[in-house]
Amino acid sequence: MEKKISKCEDCMYYEYDYELGFYVCDMDLDEDETAHFIGGNFQNCPYYRPGDEYTIVRKQI
Repeated sequence: MEKKISKCEDCMYYEYDYELGFYVCDMDLDEDETAHFIGGNFQNCPYYRPGDEYTIVRKQI
């Protein structure tokens, strides 16, 4: 079975949380947005910003 890649996986706000042990959205989502994010059906996100390793590293500097 092929894993469906969400839009979140290439968003610059999608970051790994070492304390929790999984990826989280770094934006302040409201309760409904959080439920959609956890359920894996978070589409047409108003916070989505395309990012790759280089843009993410530049953000951290």
